[in-house]
Amino acid sequence: MVYAWRGVGKTHVALGIAYAVASGCGFLGWKASKPRGVLYLDGEMPGPALQKRLATIVAAADKVPAPGMLKIFTPDLQELGVPDLAEAEGQKLFNQQIDDGVELIIIDNLSSLVRTGGNENEAESWTRIQAWALKMRQRGKSVLFIHHAGKGGSQRGTSKREDLLDTVICLKHPSDYLHDQGARFEIHFEKSRNQCGESLAPIEAALVSAPDNTQTWATRTVEASTFDRVIELAKEGLSQVEIAVELRVNRSTVSRAWRKGEATGQISKGKKAGGR
Repeated sequence: MVYAWRGVGKTHVALGIAYAVASGCGFLGWKASKPRGVLYLDGEMPGPALQKRLATIVAAADKVPAPGMLKIFTPDLQELGVPDLAEAEGQKLFNQQIDDGVELIIIDNLSSLVRTGGNENEAESWTRIQAWALKMRQRGKSVLFIHHAGKGGSQRGTSKREDLLDTVICLKHPSDYLHDQGARFEIHFEKSRNQCGESLAPIEAALVSAPDNTQTWATRTVEASTFDRVIELAKEGLSQVEIAVELRVNRSTVSRAWRKGEATGQISKGKKAGGR
């Protein structure tokens, strides 16, 4: 599952993953070992907007998926509306799109494609989706659920969803995010059964314009991003306490970055840590 508050960048990530897997290329530091068939089930984005997003990806990509490797299902193409994945008839319609060549199914997003069950906080409403996902696993398919964050910041609805999942990723804006920066977010692994160590380190990603006017992703670790911001604010005269408040991080985090800045000569060792 990849989840985030609205407007953070869920669909950017979902489409980036879909294209990378279908073409066998990289995305945000991850690399597909070879091209694999992808079915992208979209529940709410207008077709022209989705085409525009994909055109941006294609323009900056060094590989193109072979015909049939990336299939997209959108509401605009459905005469009877979007099927409900929680109903048997809806699953039957979706399953018709899942042939032997499809190895990754992306559900974007749960709120628009799963509507049966009433209250989203009821764990029982997830049971039918879980059974369907297990059948996909038995067939050798991977499923990526895209979901919304609730008001408290965690994934919306029952936490029972996470029991079945191998990986849970949260996207969120950095503490100094400005609305005119567009797609810029941090990637945090909250659960991972198959990875460990540095591969799970939080990443900051930003969609930036290249010299040829294409758009590409710039990435760095959250630790590196925090270090750069501590150096910048220290040069502006802020204390460690003030920087911790400004960046909404622990003072210990600022202290480590401060010591590193002193060691690299980016912060004067004579500079006071406690005040301006």
